[in-house]
Amino acid sequence: MPSGYDTGNTAWMMASTAMVLLMTPGLAFFYGGMVKTKHVLVMLKMSFACLSLVTILWVAVGYSLAFGKDAGGGLIGDLDHAFFQGIGMDSLHGSIPTVIFACFQMSFAIITVALISGSIAGRATMKGWLVFVVAWTLLVYVPTAHWVFAPDGWIQNDLGALDYAGGLPVELSSGASGLAVAIALRKRKDFERETIRPHNLPLVIIGLALLWFGWFGFNAGSALQVEGSAPTTFFNTQLAAAGAMIGWPIIEKWRLGHVEMLGVASAAVAGMVAITPACGEVSPLGALIIGFTAGVVCCFAINMKFKIGVDDTLDVVGVHGWGGIVGVLSIGFFATAAMSGKKGLFYGGGLDQLWRQAVAVLAVGTFAFAMTWLIAKAIDKAVGFRTSEEYENVPGREEEVAYDNETLDQIRDRMGEAGDASREPAAVGAPGGAAKDAAKRQDAALLAEIVSVLDRRERDK
Repeated sequence: MPSGYDTGNTAWMMASTAMVLLMTPGLAFFYGGMVKTKHVLVMLKMSFACLSLVTILWVAVGYSLAFGKDAGGGLIGDLDHAFFQGIGMDSLHGSIPTVIFACFQMSFAIITVALISGSIAGRATMKGWLVFVVAWTLLVYVPTAHWVFAPDGWIQNDLGALDYAGGLPVELSSGASGLAVAIALRKRKDFERETIRPHNLPLVIIGLALLWFGWFGFNAGSALQVEGSAPTTFFNTQLAAAGAMIGWPIIEKWRLGHVEMLGVASAAVAGMVAITPACGEVSPLGALIIGFTAGVVCCFAINMKFKIGVDDTLDVVGVHGWGGIVGVLSIGFFATAAMSGKKGLFYGGGLDQLWRQAVAVLAVGTFAFAMTWLIAKAIDKAVGFRTSEEYENVPGREEEVAYDNETLDQIRDRMGEAGDASREPAAVGAPGGAAKDAAKRQDAALLAEIVSVLDRRERDK
């Protein structure tokens, strides 16, 4: 074993990496349950495509550009480690193998671009999305990751802003990019008339459960070791989710008169989004307050899209964008010397850390928005990114359907079987009309099923 290698830290980082990689399938389920039935498979494909494309990009040039030696001004790394050149079995990043660190960071890149798909659910072509994943990862995520995560990146090294686990390159970047691509691809024709209701809420909750589980690896894994801030970071993640699940429902109850399960699920995500940059910088009490604040802010923010006319279909901007802003700025208020070595406003640090956090928010948000809008427009012109009619031309669906058991052909088959049964003679000793009554009840049940299917299809149009 190379000198400095730590088996415990390595084991934890391997587990954390697997947990974060699981978040992308979790996101696929989360988004898939929120859309209409005809868009389910499209959402799953968009997330799983990221698992493949970003992995290959990361090995080729992404890791080197993000974490390689700075190529000038803290803006981007060099290509010395392209295709993992110079990285062997004995190479270490701190006390863990470099390949594990690279894979851990790769899992961040995968989930980040996948998040953006929620802003354009149901109205993006698959070919356009595949090109977007490649372009956005290289032109937006990789540079911002270098700014924030690399020791010589300008936000970390020159500005001195704090971001423990990716509030800037992951959460804020995906939110700002979601806003840009939603504007670039234009809104649905019924955007202001019809609110999309989740077709399968249990599927949303399954996705949330996977995201929640993975988030512990996302945040606590960012410590890169089992000692130090990792245990508190782990606990802070849970506290923030719990706090948001109090704040959001309070606002939802006040505004709507009731609390919906979808709101509770979104609240948990908002809390974990907000604590991501602050999880290793604040105390448990600070984490609880940040989560509660994020729940309140994000509950209001998701309705802004109707006021400004931007079709952020699954509220990526409202949850990840605004949640990321809350989390990054909260460090300027709640940072404690015991956790991060820096003091926020509420702990005697004055405005010094707060202004640094604000500058980082403005820089990353502006860069991500501008670059993403240009990328989306260029792709739309070159290969076509926006579907011509989202209700008839479902991207990437081809001949696949998510729920084959709902097709009318199968119902007709069942009606044929029922007809055959109704023609069978009554059992010996049974009342003369028993078979006919049973057939009528069966026909009535099938008719009700047909009406239900047709009703669902009408609502999905």
